[in-house]
Amino acid sequence: MSKTRTQVNGRVVRPSKNGVDLRRIEQAVREILEAVGEDPDREGLLDTPSRVARMYAEMFSGLRVNPRVFLQKTFTQKYDEMVLIRDIAFESMCEHHLLPFHGKAHVAYIPNGKVVGLSKIPRVIDALARRPQIQEQMTEELADMIMEELEARGVAVILEASHACVSIRGVRKTGSIMTTSAMRGVFKDNPCTRTEMLALINAPR
Repeated sequence: MSKTRTQVNGRVVRPSKNGVDLRRIEQAVREILEAVGEDPDREGLLDTPSRVARMYAEMFSGLRVNPRVFLQKTFTQKYDEMVLIRDIAFESMCEHHLLPFHGKAHVAYIPNGKVVGLSKIPRVIDALARRPQIQEQMTEELADMIMEELEARGVAVILEASHACVSIRGVRKTGSIMTTSAMRGVFKDNPCTRTEMLALINAPR
């Protein structure tokens, strides 16, 4: 048997992956299945603990990534108008029930002498999204991070997301969308700038 693997209840399990204790997650999933009255050793569930462990390693991979690194490479540019990237898809995990929420992000900033590469803001969003949190927290952290790292004149962040904790449990309201926003700098202080940003986001695709 490989030195990097061990056995739990006679089954081979993997150790850690990028700092995630896969073995511990697999054991926990087996406990959950048994607690709800299932047999974790039946054919359909035999590999479920390892699948769930790998899923959590992927969904929470942002815990081991510093999103700020993607904003550290900037370009000197005198452009002083709005930069907007809209409809950036993201998937995250609500920390209250560990159920996913997913949607799209709209991010705008007004440079103060430097800009960042087009792909960097989506990379920041990916890193921030891959962790347990609430949507409000993600919105605030994203706005503050871009404002600080780019020393921008203003930053606006709007997230629109559907939450599984609302659609598949509890009130079970499918189709509902939660919208959160964070305004910094001129987007917060200047209503005209904020109105322009909202008009661009809502413009026909």
